[in-house]
Amino acid sequence: MNASVVLTSAASKRLIAKGVAAHPGVKRALGGGRIVITRGTTNAFVAEELTGAPIDRGAYAAGFIDRCWNVNARVGEMEEIVLVHGRPADETLDQTLSSLAAGDVVIKGGNALDPWGVVGVLLASATGGTVGRYVAAALARGVDIVIPISVSKSIHTSVIDLSQEMGTSRMGLHNGLACGIFPLHGQIVTEVEALHLLFGVDAVHVASNGIGAGKGSVSLLVYGEAAAVSNAYEFVATLHEEADVELAGRA
Repeated sequence: MNASVVLTSAASKRLIAKGVAAHPGVKRALGGGRIVITRGTTNAFVAEELTGAPIDRGAYAAGFIDRCWNVNARVGEMEEIVLVHGRPADETLDQTLSSLAAGDVVIKGGNALDPWGVVGVLLASATGGTVGRYVAAALARGVDIVIPISVSKSIHTSVIDLSQEMGTSRMGLHNGLACGIFPLHGQIVTEVEALHLLFGVDAVHVASNGIGAGKGSVSLLVYGEAAAVSNAYEFVATLHEEADVELAGRA
């Protein structure tokens, strides 16, 4: 059975967040490990799913794109959320970094998804921001990196190639912040993976964007066993009223 669905930007974030919560590595770490939920708009939804409580989504974003490459003016109002055995932990960055080990999970969003499954993370910080804090330590110790990202961020070139051309000091002109881009590898969770994790169905990205309520939306073809497709279709319908993140930026 086939079904076509449209997900608004906010609905996509909620679906992806639920997919992350259903990810086997995340479920294991919730039961007996450490999870670092780095800042980001999609990760705000992930934090809500993993903690079971609403958060101030507008304070949880870091960099974002509006009319330019921008930074959230509210950065610093909320600390990154670290879960130990499923419970929020009150610990310093140094304590978190020194404790990360195999079986733990770092959840990091991205800005671009290339055809080879490499995620691009825009870097405005001279020291690499969140990537600089966590990625090397995670890779060195065998910590899983889970990447929630929408298929709407698909690009048609290589993130690795872009990383050789971009950089804060290479931009003669820039709309908003000058950025580099980091090629991030990990376990990607898009709307497609989320639907498979939650309902056992397959999906294909068929279109992006729209107007009005459809601005930033993605359209998917969902297919599989009739009952599973029906369940997925009905679930997506419940997400249509999901409110998106409102941010304050500075150019």
